[in-house]
Amino acid sequence: MKRIALMFLRSFFVLPFYLFRLFRLCNIEKYDNYTRYAFLHKLAPKVNRRGRVKVICHGIENLPKETGYIIFPNHQGLFDALAFLETHERPFVTVMKKEVKDIFLLRNVICLLQAEIIDREDVRQSMTVIKNMTNRVKAGENFIIFAEGTRSKNGNQVGEFKGGSFKSAMNARCPIVPAALVDSYKVFDTNSIRRQTMHLFYMEPLYYKDYKDMKSTEIAELVQNRIQSTIDDFLASQDAENNI
Repeated sequence: MKRIALMFLRSFFVLPFYLFRLFRLCNIEKYDNYTRYAFLHKLAPKVNRRGRVKVICHGIENLPKETGYIIFPNHQGLFDALAFLETHERPFVTVMKKEVKDIFLLRNVICLLQAEIIDREDVRQSMTVIKNMTNRVKAGENFIIFAEGTRSKNGNQVGEFKGGSFKSAMNARCPIVPAALVDSYKVFDTNSIRRQTMHLFYMEPLYYKDYKDMKSTEIAELVQNRIQSTIDDFLASQDAENNI
């Protein structure tokens, strides 16, 4: 991918330092989650700028003041995680598929975030991950889960959200924060190094009282529709501005 190569090339002289810090911080017994996350949060905007990517964040005030919530965004591409690392100030945990756990550098990021690894083909293991997430959210950790299960291949069109992705939130009775990614797919998935701007919307959360009487599939559909509506409204406003 051209843009990833550009990020590495423009970080060439500081790359050894970044790698040293990355490997060193993987000592989770020595460094707490705030220290580990602070490194990634500080690094992400630098890497993004060197890749000629601008992230515009909306609605950061919508994030719950108390920790222990789950963010449910649409999933557009490989850049999504970098957008959250740049804009989300507090530590969060991700859920990643087992296929990526041994990829160079990515496995170190997984270590720093203490991500949950899920095997989508193993029902029993998936249930264990849901239980772990529930307990960790109750303990005050924040999670990001891509409820589509895989990245969308349709640009700004949101794929179907899976009801099972919301089981941990329901069990933990925690806030659900919808998040809308716009044009994130253009960063890595278009094989271009042109300057790119993408938008990230943190939307108003659903609290337990808002969804306690709903089924997981109903919550999934509600969150999916809210995200798609936010994307559509934003794109329509952009078109209107361009036509003035």
